[in-house]
Formats: sequence, structure tokens, C-alpha cells
Amino acid sequence: MSEAAGTLDWVLRRDRRVAIAALAAVVVLAWAYLLLGAGMDMDAAMAGAAMAMPMPWSAGQAVLMALMWVLMMVAMMLPSAAPVVLLHATVSRRSDPARGGGRILPFALGYVAVWGAFALVATAAQWGLERAALLTPGMALGSAVAASVVFIGAGIYQLTPLKHACLEHCRSPVEYLAAHWRPGARGAFVMGAHHGAYCLGCCWALMALLFVGGVMNLAWIAGIALLVLVEKLLPGGHAVGRVLGLGLIAWGIAGLVGLAIA
Repeated sequence: MSEAAGTLDWVLRRDRRVAIAALAAVVVLAWAYLLLGAGMDMDAAMAGAAMAMPMPWSAGQAVLMALMWVLMMVAMMLPSAAPVVLLHATVSRRSDPARGGGRILPFALGYVAVWGAFALVATAAQWGLERAALLTPGMALGSAVAASVVFIGAGIYQLTPLKHACLEHCRSPVEYLAAHWRPGARGAFVMGAHHGAYCLGCCWALMALLFVGGVMNLAWIAGIALLVLVEKLLPGGHAVGRVLGLGLIAWGIAGLVGLAIA
């Protein structure tokens, strides 16, 4: 092995260690923010009051809710994106040894930007549901019928060709980078956002389940994050997704039948 090749391998190993440490730190901080309550005592009380008399959010409350949703998406989605982020960093460094190491940040920011946009939509949805007095103080749907419908809708989406296609992209980082490679920092950001869009297409219906179990239910949040991780990273992810879809549909139907019998 030449000296230049040995130096590049050392740099690649260093880049990987730094990238893993940085991703882990971001995810840990996001989860810590959620575990500490994310300042949500005030908002839970606000939601409880809204059940009786819906009130408009203040600017501070809206920012807090949006921040909570953004960090929730980072905590839930960034771990499953780690393989493609690390692979992009390695390919960038090999293709441009001098400047490629700096491309990991714009790629990750592009990915997070897509989920940040989704977080804003989710914040708006929560606001609308609270205004309609459809959320409990735990920020879950107060209607068993609505919850069952969400289960069925999410389950049906799990079985669609669009879900399958988006999941395939998420599960194939090598093929994705080969087909969509763009040079430079701007290209890295665009690639990250593009990959994030596929990831959003794969997982948005599962995120809707947060309104069923409760936006502040940490066990529910962790469970959905684990399902996403299994679907995207472990062997048999497509089969897991289909089984999950059938289970969600059955759960929703059982809920509706139970209400009808009662």
C-alpha cells in the first residue's frame, strides 16, 4: 500500500469515528430533550384547558411545540439514516480527498430539513386538532373512532407500492448514492434532502400514529422509532412492514367492531 493510500485510509477511519460520534451526540441530545419533558408541562396544561375552551397558542408556545416536533423527528429518524450519511461521507472523501470530508454536514442538514418541514406540518396539525378539541391532555386523539381510522389508514399505506418503493430506496444506500450522486456541498445538501424525501414517503404514516398513542408518550415514540429502524436496516424489512400493515389494519378494525358492539 502506498503512503498516500495509507494516509487516505487513516483519514477515512478518522472521519467515520467523528461522524459516528457527532450523529450519536445529536440523537442523544434530542432524546434527552424529550425525556426531560421538552418544557411540555405547560403545554399539557394548555391542551387540557383547550379540551374545555380551545385557546390560540402564543408565539412562544408555537415555537416550543415546533421545536419539540423537530427534535422528535431527529431522535426518531436520524439513527436509521446513519448508514447512508456515513457512506456518503466516505464516498465524498474518496472522490475529493481535500474537501470531501466537509460534505457530511450539508448532507445531514438536507435530510433533517425535510423532516423539519414535516415537523412544522405536524405542529400545524396538532394546533388544528386542539382547536377542534379533539386531543386529550396527553396529546392523543380523544375519539376512538378517529384513532381506529388512523390505524387502518396507516396499515393500508404500509401495503402500497409507494411505501415499498420508498422503503427500497432507504434500504439501499449504495444504489441510491450511485444513482443520485451530486458533487460539492450544495450537491450534498440536495442529496440529503432527496433521500429525506424518500424516507418521508416511507415513514409519514407511521408518524401519524403519534397522534393515536399520544405525542408525549415516550414509550409510543420509542416503539415507532424502533419499527422504523427494523424496517430500514434489518433483513426482511419489507416483510416486517407488510406484517405491520396487516396488524395495524386488524387493530383498527377490532377497535371499530368493539365500539359497534358496545
